[in-house]
Amino acid sequence: MDFVFMLTRDDKTVTDCLDVLDVLDESGTGPTGTIGPISHIGFKDIGVDRGTLARLHRRIKDMGATSYLEVVSTTRDEALASVRSAVDLGVDRLMGGTWIEETLTLLAGTGIEYLPFAGDPHGHPTRLAGDPARIAADCRRAEAAGCAGVDLLAHRAADADPLALVRAARAATTGRLVVAGSITTPVQIAALAAAGVDAFTIGSAAFSGALRPDAGTLRSQLATAVRAAAAATP
Repeated sequence: MDFVFMLTRDDKTVTDCLDVLDVLDESGTGPTGTIGPISHIGFKDIGVDRGTLARLHRRIKDMGATSYLEVVSTTRDEALASVRSAVDLGVDRLMGGTWIEETLTLLAGTGIEYLPFAGDPHGHPTRLAGDPARIAADCRRAEAAGCAGVDLLAHRAADADPLALVRAARAATTGRLVVAGSITTPVQIAALAAAGVDAFTIGSAAFSGALRPDAGTLRSQLATAVRAAAAATP
């Protein structure tokens, strides 16, 4: 299972995101580094200016990582503006948003893989409305439209058990299933893997120290996530 490190806190890209990449470089993210391999890195298009986003994305690609932009806007115009930002930056994967047809039209010919939200995200930080039947229906719709998978805010669910949503999504799609938001423990990561999740994202939990409350460095938090992902991978 892949660990996607999001350079975000409270659904915004952290203002020192470039410095965080320096920490990854200094600590080592290769197989022999002190953190371990982090080959999936993402961000939001809010929190920092466009120039910083461009520099950030170049750095991520220079590190050899797969890049992600996650849409958190809940209005059509703002969400599609985020899609255009993803196209301008040239990210590898775009996650989030619910305007599937319009998004795929904007992404046509770019090679960017799209994973929309399943369910009804609302508010900021985002909460997820929708029962397992709604999640399954959205997953089927996304797959039929040609999306690469879905982005599921399972642990921000307002109406259902998170793992029930994950199982419904997994049964409804053969695409890539990414669970994002409010993942704070290795136990959660193991449960997601057992339910068939392909990848999970962590941002705020790493920056707040929630993954390993007894440790004080970002390096320790990330190492915990990397080890949990490796342990959950068959």
